[in-house]
Amino acid sequence: MRHMFISILGRQPEISLAELEAVFGKENVRQLSPQAAAIDTPDFDLSILGGSTKAGRVVFEHPLGQLNGLKAYIDVSRKIAHDYQKKWRSADRKITLGISSYNFRITPRDVQKTGLLLKSSLKKDGVSLRLIPNSDLALSTATSFNNKLGQSEAKVELMVIKSNSSIIVAESIGAQNITAYAKRDQQRPKRDAFVGMLPPKLAQIMLNLAAPTTSRQLTILDPFCGTGTVLQEALLRGFDVVGSDLSDKMIDYTQQNLTWLASTHHADGSVIDIRQADATNHTWNSAKTISAVACETYLGQPFSAPPSPPKLKEVVGNCNHIISQFLTNIHPQLSPNTPLCLAVPAWLSTDGSLTHLPLIRKLSHLGYELTRPPLVYARPDQVVARELLVLRRTPIA
Repeated sequence: MRHMFISILGRQPEISLAELEAVFGKENVRQLSPQAAAIDTPDFDLSILGGSTKAGRVVFEHPLGQLNGLKAYIDVSRKIAHDYQKKWRSADRKITLGISSYNFRITPRDVQKTGLLLKSSLKKDGVSLRLIPNSDLALSTATSFNNKLGQSEAKVELMVIKSNSSIIVAESIGAQNITAYAKRDQQRPKRDAFVGMLPPKLAQIMLNLAAPTTSRQLTILDPFCGTGTVLQEALLRGFDVVGSDLSDKMIDYTQQNLTWLASTHHADGSVIDIRQADATNHTWNSAKTISAVACETYLGQPFSAPPSPPKLKEVVGNCNHIISQFLTNIHPQLSPNTPLCLAVPAWLSTDGSLTHLPLIRKLSHLGYELTRPPLVYARPDQVVARELLVLRRTPIA
């Protein structure tokens, strides 16, 4: 049976939305607001999604009609109070409730009033309700997770989202496990800030863009494995992995990190091969069994401030050459239509414009096709951003 679920999108909603469309099918995903999307699916597993901060199952959808703003919110608040008073009036335990509002022009106090109205009604029935206070319109992911909202019938978060035509109310099924992400990122025995540290969330997104499937019969190749973040997340999904890196040091780091993962986590995937190799000329013995390629390629020299034009030209040329050589080398080793998700560098200038790799305009000549527009993953203070290229292997033009 199919259900309607709600995803609260992450810091860069366009990337979160692309991940949802890859996993559930574009036809089953509908963006409701800048912060939320609806997904029509039989099941929704938040733990495999790096770009969704919370998720919920739709309780009801209320037509917007002629109402807007605060009046529309008050109208829905009354329905929430009525429905949940009926649902909880015989509850034999304390209820913890949080309410989050998205895409409304109201105040946190307006959101809090919904909970206070329900709390007052339930008190008359002898039911105790603890209301989590709202300092913002929506509870943070940390607040939702730390209060275990959505993890039991007595710990509930209601998410109220206004779209162009309706107001949707969803009951949380959980928030991102920020503790688990921190452990996988920060408690690994080997990290290297100089080469850049791929966040586990982004590695999850890249895997979903490259291999959007629930099947575990997949083998993922990361030819620039670094400290092993992509391989780590692939193993946790139950995928088998092949990894390589130019640096012996990075291979040692990857092996130590994957050994740590095996001793601290339940990972159903298997390590097929990890070895030192140059991605621009190496032949992977298992290449024909590769289901997808997911990797952060060479990002070039790190910068704390935008480089001079001559320096930028030099770095762009160097990165473009290495990544082009890699794509040329691996092309004949991959089966037709093999998907790839590459995180390649793009450079932010002080005016916010981006310098992209020239190879993006010549992918067809290298034997690849973009299956969706590139996505830029960056923080405002970054100089070197990550640009996600989602490709499939085609015949060389």
